[in-house]
Amino acid sequence: MAKGFWTFFGAFLVGILLIFNVSCYSERAPYYTFVKEATSAPAVTSYDYIVIGGGTAGCPLAATLSQNATVLVLERGGSPYGNPNITNIGNFVTSLLDTSPTSPSQPFTSKDGVFNHRARVLGGGSALNAGFFSFASADYVKEAGWNRRLVDESYEWVEKVVAFEPTVREWQSAVSDGLIEAGVLPDNGFTYEHLYGTKVGGTIFDKEGHRHTAADLLEYADPRRIVVYLGATVQKILFSYNPGRSRPEAYGVIYKDSNGGMHKAYLVKSSKSEIILSAGALGSPQLLMLSGIGPAHHLQAHGIEVVVDQPMVGQGMADNPMNVLFIPSPLPVEVSLVQVVGITRFGSYIEATSGLSFLHSWGHKPSEYYSELFLNQSDQPFTVPREATSMDSEAINFVTNTTIRGGVILEKIDGPLSSGHLELKNTDPDDNPSVTFNYFKEPEDLNKCVDGMNTIINVVNSEAFSKFRYRHIPTQALIDIIVNFPVNLRPRHVSAAISMEQFCVDTVMTIWHYHGGCQVGRVVDHEYKVLGVDALRVIDGSTFRGSPGTNPQATVMMLGRYMGSRILHDRFS
Repeated sequence: MAKGFWTFFGAFLVGILLIFNVSCYSERAPYYTFVKEATSAPAVTSYDYIVIGGGTAGCPLAATLSQNATVLVLERGGSPYGNPNITNIGNFVTSLLDTSPTSPSQPFTSKDGVFNHRARVLGGGSALNAGFFSFASADYVKEAGWNRRLVDESYEWVEKVVAFEPTVREWQSAVSDGLIEAGVLPDNGFTYEHLYGTKVGGTIFDKEGHRHTAADLLEYADPRRIVVYLGATVQKILFSYNPGRSRPEAYGVIYKDSNGGMHKAYLVKSSKSEIILSAGALGSPQLLMLSGIGPAHHLQAHGIEVVVDQPMVGQGMADNPMNVLFIPSPLPVEVSLVQVVGITRFGSYIEATSGLSFLHSWGHKPSEYYSELFLNQSDQPFTVPREATSMDSEAINFVTNTTIRGGVILEKIDGPLSSGHLELKNTDPDDNPSVTFNYFKEPEDLNKCVDGMNTIINVVNSEAFSKFRYRHIPTQALIDIIVNFPVNLRPRHVSAAISMEQFCVDTVMTIWHYHGGCQVGRVVDHEYKVLGVDALRVIDGSTFRGSPGTNPQATVMMLGRYMGSRILHDRFS
């Protein structure tokens, strides 16, 4: 049953998470001579900085630090280059369905019953995501206490390598016009800025459909001062208790290569040398706990020696809930990624994609229910058949290899206010920790979802969008499609009288924007230094209290560059 759910979910995400371009990535990817397999690493090495995680923040951070210091990057995954499941966008679903130990996408299911994925590849989530590139709001930057000038310079540094303006065609234009008609104003045109209203954002896919990831930012690195080891899984951070110091000091790490060989990396003996965790919202709090920093009672229960009793490690875990509608179209639609976003004043973001081909992994028997819904072109009203309310994953399928004319419009909650926690399941760093996000625990989040879904319905019913929807299919039928799909493992309420509140709760999904676990002011200070120890920072999305902007990847890359610049300035000031 679990395998069936994962098979369905991977295919469903192809429809939801917007990677539908069939172009192949050019094999012109940069060849970094300093990127090597960890199996080739010496038993012991020393560097000025050890960056744990070569992901969305880790790559720009390491590239920046290498300009004036020696840097070691330890990435547990492999390279995104030459992997057709990453570089060929048409193979997106293959990466999600690959559950092998070396897969670039590591699946997990939260305690809330929502399927999710965790990146395990150089470049992190930017090697797997839908590619939308948009800045954090001015208020977010101010609340974070970041220097505005350096933020702008850091965004520009990232943007030059990985960001592009998309070509907006008919279906996405109709969504944009529908948002404006629905009152999501003003029309801001193309911009990376986070502005209320409707806009076209950037993308990390170039005009030829090639994905550009955070790994591309390593082109800024000084190859003489940096080494990146792939397949390097850090087991723990090492701490010493030096005379004259009142608290523990990080001085090295132990990591394992893909053959099981163990290696040690130490910091160069200097007051400025540091270990920097950039392992993501799951990996960073997990590794802090495995290294002895976390709630004492929890660590002791797993037989871990306590270095610092820090009860806030793993707390504040949040995931921006996403809910969607499928909209079948009577006209052919372009294949598009997320290009348009409606930034509402009530705290919901509306995004869209089109040209879905999410059928391949759903099954081999055609479903009369869905075939009738999407292919029926009569003027008779369509209603969901009673038997559809008990469908399982085996019954949910279309004609294999058929492309559905239509698209998806989704809404994502800003923030969110609701949060949960992360705990260790065991002491194996290769395993996923246990995480609870508590979707819609706070009523305000649920209200935002309802308002967002109602906005989507207004867009679908707008005159601007009218040529891309069947008038004989009522909105309730579109809602029922999602209600009857096993999009997660949560209980279902399939009565005809289901409220929009219940729809949000039952059909919530992830948009992969989870964060928290090492939050600023709770686990790290405003310089991202871990409280209670020396020579250790955390720089990634685990430090966020809310997800920045509509989509966080631009800001996570920016943060890597921003803090790399700050650290070097302090080192040589």
